[in-house]
Amino acid sequence: MTWDYFTGLTAELEEDAASLQELKNQLEEARRGRDKRRRREIEHRIDEHLRELKQNMTQSLDGDPGKILAGKLLDQSAIWWFQDWSFSEDVRRVIYMQTAQELIISEPGKVSDDIDLRPTLMALPSSAWLGLQVDFELLTPWYSKDDRFFHPLDNPVRKDRVFGVPFMSAASWKGLLRWACRMQEGLREHLEQGKRFKEWKDPNWILHLFGNEKGEEKYFHQGALVFYPTWFDKIGFEVINPHSRERRAGTQPIYYEVVPPGAKGTLYLLYAPWPGMKPAADPAEFLPRLLEAIETLLTTYGISAKRTVGWGTAKIVGWKAFRKGLRSVEGNDRGELWAQIESWFQAGGTP
Repeated sequence: MTWDYFTGLTAELEEDAASLQELKNQLEEARRGRDKRRRREIEHRIDEHLRELKQNMTQSLDGDPGKILAGKLLDQSAIWWFQDWSFSEDVRRVIYMQTAQELIISEPGKVSDDIDLRPTLMALPSSAWLGLQVDFELLTPWYSKDDRFFHPLDNPVRKDRVFGVPFMSAASWKGLLRWACRMQEGLREHLEQGKRFKEWKDPNWILHLFGNEKGEEKYFHQGALVFYPTWFDKIGFEVINPHSRERRAGTQPIYYEVVPPGAKGTLYLLYAPWPGMKPAADPAEFLPRLLEAIETLLTTYGISAKRTVGWGTAKIVGWKAFRKGLRSVEGNDRGELWAQIESWFQAGGTP
């Protein structure tokens, strides 16, 4: 079925590709003959044909992220690009990239009235659990490479394969936040002293939250933190243009599909300890550290690939906490949030 699908799409596009190739041949002939009038006429026909092609490829999209970012439009653009047909760069930039950039995802994570992939922290089943929600707005582009090969761009951003919405996975959040907690506890100083990473030992509160490292079979246990994906509401593009040292000019632009600055996202965390879990830790002691690590990760380190060039930093626009039997609590900053929920905890106890 996959082969038949792409064969059918290719057949749909071949007539347009042949027409544009013929116009390109005519344009080159007019240029060789230095016929300016003929050249302008053909250029106008090419522009008109490309507009019609875009209209045909986008007329049934209805602003649906799945159709634009993971459906027929993407597949048609990829076919045109990989076939290396005439004006493939125009198809890539003007049709796919421009259409994707104009897309606004009103409620990222909510696919329909019946399908909402966002977690619900309002109704926690246990009073020992704590829900955290951190709303943020990107200040620099966010990028994580998608594993989809058949794409008109070399660097597509990670998206849900079915619904087309850009997202950051729960596993990525866990790895980055654990790293931020380690940095807070002195990992940088440990490495600067010439010690190896494998000599580092996580303190009990980090083990309590994140569990053992993958591959540690002895005394292995799962952490008390549960992570969820973050869904974003926009698509954008960044261009890197490497320069030739000899000619001091750009060689060939490299496009990155990204989530652009100004896009909004939400980090969801669930602290769900179980009775008797080891190592034990006091929430009244480690939660302020966790909140600080979240803030540092988002505002300083960044949550994107290419963090070393400043991608993936954000400003936090709101903090929320949830507990069974109580109203949710909101704060403009982590200090304000902690001041309101500190009374939820007893020293040495659980929420």
